[in-house]
Formats: sequence, C-alpha cells, structure tokens
Amino acid sequence: MPVEFISAAYLNASTELHPIPELTGLADPDYLERYARNLDDYEYNYTLVPYDSSYFDPWTVAATIAAHTRHLKVIVALRPNTLYPTVAAKALATLDQLSRGRAVVHFIAGGSDAEQAREGDFLTKQQRYARLEEYVRILKRAWASSDPFDWDGEFYQFKDFRTLVRPYGGKASIPVSVGGSSEEAYRIGGALADIFGLWGEPLKETKEQIDRIYAAAEQAGRAPTDRPRIWVTFRPIVAETEELAWAKAHRTLEALQTKPSPRPMLLGGGTTAPQNVGSQRLLEIAKRGEVQDRALWYPTVTATNARGASTALVGTPQIIVDSILDYVKLGCDLISIRGYDNLNDAIDYGRFILPQVRAALAEGKVAADANGVKPTNGENGTNGEAKVLASR
Repeated sequence: MPVEFISAAYLNASTELHPIPELTGLADPDYLERYARNLDDYEYNYTLVPYDSSYFDPWTVAATIAAHTRHLKVIVALRPNTLYPTVAAKALATLDQLSRGRAVVHFIAGGSDAEQAREGDFLTKQQRYARLEEYVRILKRAWASSDPFDWDGEFYQFKDFRTLVRPYGGKASIPVSVGGSSEEAYRIGGALADIFGLWGEPLKETKEQIDRIYAAAEQAGRAPTDRPRIWVTFRPIVAETEELAWAKAHRTLEALQTKPSPRPMLLGGGTTAPQNVGSQRLLEIAKRGEVQDRALWYPTVTATNARGASTALVGTPQIIVDSILDYVKLGCDLISIRGYDNLNDAIDYGRFILPQVRAALAEGKVAADANGVKPTNGENGTNGEAKVLASR
C-alpha cells in the first residue's frame, strides 16, 4: 500500500496556542470549507473528524467536508454508545455513496469512564470493548449482503434487518479503523480492523505494538496481505533551522502550560491520571527523557497529561521527513500529522513535508510501496496566508 497522510478537521480559528473563547462551540462554515479545501489541494489523503461528548456532531461535519472536497477521505470517529449499529451501517454507506467512496469509520471504545457517563454509558472498559467488537461485526454483516438477518448478541438484538444502502461501487465494506494500546484493542483490531491507530511512541515501542497487532491478526486467521494498516500520529513543530524549530517548540510548550483550553475534554489537560492505556504509556515514556529517537519530543505529553495525540516531532523539514520515514520502515503507512497552528501548519506540512516524503518513497529510499502516490509541487494551496516557517 502507498504511504498516505491524515490531518484533523477544525471548524473555527481557535487553536490550542491561541484559544478564542468566544468561538467555543461555534462553527464557521467558511473556515471549515477553506481548511478542507487546503487539505484537498495539498494532497492529504484523509481528515479525521473527532468525537467529544460536548462538541460538534461528526456526521454533519464529515458530510460538509465531503461536499467541499474532491479526493479527501473523511474519517468519522464513532463511539458505539452514540448510535445503534443498524443506523450507523446506513449512515456510513450513505456518506460513502455521496462522497463517491471516501468514507472511513474510526471506532472509539471509550477511554474515560467519566466521559462515557456524560452520554449515559456506564459499561466497564472490558464491556465497552466487547460491545465494540459486536458492533463492527454487525456493520460488516450489514454491508456484505442486502439479505435480511437477525442478531441476538450480548449488546444488540434485532430481527429481519436489511439495508439496501450499500458501500459505494459495490465494495464489501467501508474501511474500519480501531485504535488503542490495550490487549483487547490489539485482539479486536487485529481480528477485524482494516486500519489500526497508534499514538507516537519511540520506534522500539511502536515496533512492539505493531508485532502484537500482527500476531492478533494471524491468530484470527488473517493472511499477511490482509492484516491492518498501521496509522501513527504526531504533532510536528517545524522551522527552517534546528535552532528556530527548538525555539518554536519551547514557545509551544509554554503556551500549552499557561493557556487554559476552552475545550478541556477534547484537547487535554488536567491532573487526574488518565484511564486509557495509550495515555499511560506516553506518560511513562516521558519519564525517560525529553527527546526520544531522532526528534520525538515528550514535554508536550506531560503538559497535556497525554490526552489525545500529544507527542511532537521537532526539527527542520528534513528532520521531520527522516523521522516519518523511520516509522514507514517499521510498517506505518498511514501518517497523521497535525500542528498547533491548525490551518497554517497544515499548509506548511503540505508544502514542505508531504512532497519530500513522497519523493523519498518514489526514489526507493525506504522499503515501502510508493506505487500510485503522486508527488505534489506544493504550490496549489487555496489559502494565501501560509507563513514562512521561521516566522512562527
């Protein structure tokens, strides 16, 4: 598979570094369209529409993004407690048809009891993973055939359900993504997922996690050609020189430490120890030192209490590119990069990071399949406000 790039969706100009409290909970349609079109023009492959109990509905956002783009795939984050699986099967297939095959679903079992309880979900973590597994199996069954079927599971029961709304172009399924760092996540993702999402850990730990995912896939009877693709997420902090990049990194850290987020549930922070294994792992790794491997920087993890994707890559464009290629060599072929100055960082990555990674792959500098990846010249952005790297 080619190496592909993922960003995240943002609905207004408020950022972690420059929060605008009066924009909290307010969608700016023009900003969202502009942001999405820049991702499309700079040849990102996917954008993730996140989920939070207090924030925007991801389905509406995903449909809006799809309507304003031509190639960008839309990843809808879905917690099983928020939508019955038969309804989700139709909703995802509808989005897939209207976007001409650009729908992806990313499942969140739920890493916080308190966050789940906000929407009436009081299952234990183990039960949430069991429900997720049942949910995915229902979706795949519904998409595989238009024949009616019954279901009598632990969490869902129905009779004679059928959907005539199938994935676009006769596909048997819409891509399913699962993430996590627990044994249950490895088992379910290895058995059922098309994509498995990881947060940015050092190369050694990332390789160990990939091996466990692949082992779970093999145990489930999946062939090596059918195992999940690996998605890894970073927060690059990039500038024209190393000195400027590190100065920018420390300004970023200071802002994260001193500026309260208007969206604490989604963006992180707090002092309570996180319940999810992924965040616990990041915090443990952070104790080993600030910089891991080539450029993986961990103070952003401790500053946000490891809520969500929080590990940074710091350096010049070439250092960031080389760091990404290190992960490609491990088998990560879905690279998620999002910054702290949302729109401008996305443009900078599109100009200075994505083309160089693709060029290296096309030249065979790493053992990855670059077939079908079209290099970009980085000059076709729709936003005229991209700043020079060193100026931020």
